[in-house]
Amino acid sequence: MAVSSRCLLLFISLLLGYGVLQLEATADNQPYRTSYHFQPPKNWMNGPMLYKGIYHLFFQYNPKAAVWGNIVWGHSTSTDLVNWTPHEAAIYPSQPSDINGCWSGSTTILPEGRPVILYTGIDPNNHQVQNFAMPKNLSDPFLREWVKSQDNPLMAPNSYNKINSSSFRDPTTGWLGRDGYWRVIIGSKINQKGLAILYKSKDFVHWKEAKNPLYSSKESGMWECPDFYPVLIKSPLGIDTSIDGPNTKHVLKVSLDDTKHDYYKIGSYNQNKDIFISDTGPFHKNSRLRYDYGKFYASKTFFEGNSKHRRILWGWVNESSSVEDDIKKGWSGVQAIPRSIWLDNSGKQLVQWPIKEIEMLRLKEVNLPKQVLKGGSVLEVSGVTAAQADVIITFEISELSKAEVLDSSWTDPQLLCSRKGASVKGGIGPFGLLVLASKGLQEYTAVFYRIFKSHNKYVVLMCSDQSRSSFNHENDETTYGAFVDVDPVHEKLSLRSLIDHSIVESFGGEGKACITARVYPTLATDSEAHLYAFNNGTGNVGISTLSAWSMKKAQIN
Repeated sequence: MAVSSRCLLLFISLLLGYGVLQLEATADNQPYRTSYHFQPPKNWMNGPMLYKGIYHLFFQYNPKAAVWGNIVWGHSTSTDLVNWTPHEAAIYPSQPSDINGCWSGSTTILPEGRPVILYTGIDPNNHQVQNFAMPKNLSDPFLREWVKSQDNPLMAPNSYNKINSSSFRDPTTGWLGRDGYWRVIIGSKINQKGLAILYKSKDFVHWKEAKNPLYSSKESGMWECPDFYPVLIKSPLGIDTSIDGPNTKHVLKVSLDDTKHDYYKIGSYNQNKDIFISDTGPFHKNSRLRYDYGKFYASKTFFEGNSKHRRILWGWVNESSSVEDDIKKGWSGVQAIPRSIWLDNSGKQLVQWPIKEIEMLRLKEVNLPKQVLKGGSVLEVSGVTAAQADVIITFEISELSKAEVLDSSWTDPQLLCSRKGASVKGGIGPFGLLVLASKGLQEYTAVFYRIFKSHNKYVVLMCSDQSRSSFNHENDETTYGAFVDVDPVHEKLSLRSLIDHSIVESFGGEGKACITARVYPTLATDSEAHLYAFNNGTGNVGISTLSAWSMKKAQIN
């Protein structure tokens, strides 16, 4: 079984944290601190695994400050992926091979049930090398102590392959080939050519670089936090990382350092040649397939066997506030809600949905009756704690004749959303939700759809518009967007948003498109936050269902 870090260390490796000088923030006056998203009590974080019924979240963490630096592997455990108990750091600098930092990596569970960690260390020359650690006491389900190999480092960049020693990091979860050899990939680059360097080992200790990388793409820059795993065709069930067969496809995900976005490819794995063959060509900085079209980076999946048979995705959500504000808050970075992830029936993209366990936090369900949302109208959803909520709305479109014509040059969904934000009236749309909104709508974050007509089909655009999210314009107020593969003629349009004070995770088309935003309203905080459904188009849209819940605070110590 295989599971990884800043690439979410997954054993459940959680996003590793980063941290500078710490200024203590009091528990009071923390309107932006999340209530049910994982984050350490303070400072900078970033990073999964299931062992003896316990989920482990490892994460890059700066114990000294709320900015990047002084990186160790933070460690928390959970029985339900919602409530978390902290432990002492699992790995911290103590050997020459990691004396300047313990960076990202992954956890793999070997066949005899023994978990091991591969991670990137920074040596005295500031070179990136790969190290190995194992639990000191396997009878301890919390795995509170880890022992490093005296043979570290196990892998180092070779001068003959032209790999720069500062571009060789983030080993993946291992997978076992039919030939009995373990394999991992490491993110790298040569000039601007991104690489997934492949290593092989019989014993998980002695590693040899393969003749060719698993995959590479020109002009894509440094590949961080790679992830490689199989998915079943036409099934939402997850499978172990080492499985390969006729009913599977493979996913290669990379975090592009140049764009700070996570991109993935679906394709096939040729075990004989040890190469990945993409269905859609190489990675590039404008690749269409992304896990999340907002703030979501350094992600990692892990396979959960037992009775659930699911693959779970973790991702790191960084701040949109300034470094100065992060230091004042005393913390920076949160984990997105873990998501189940599987291959869509089309075979052309992945689908994501928040894990079922998050629903245990739901309180006070509010349901609105089926109704028409007329063009230009705003409808408040009352009775929920709008700063800490889960809302699902389903729309039905009947006036598609009013859809705007999609210009052939409008190929970039983010740019299109920024040009046609929530305040720009259209034909069918914008319609959706106004979250973390002030009572007079001076502040709001809009998550919405627009529908366009293109040739003989309709195109659905999903946007997350942060342009009016806060009067504090020092924040990053980028608007995000994605095209959603939904046919509004024959399908209803669903939208789900998880709202948690300063984070809004939205899932369009039942998880076909995901957009995560960080926002810091000055008016719409805590009890002053409101939630609305809205339609700023000329055409009417129908609300088929709307359900909203206040969310309890998770136990994250």
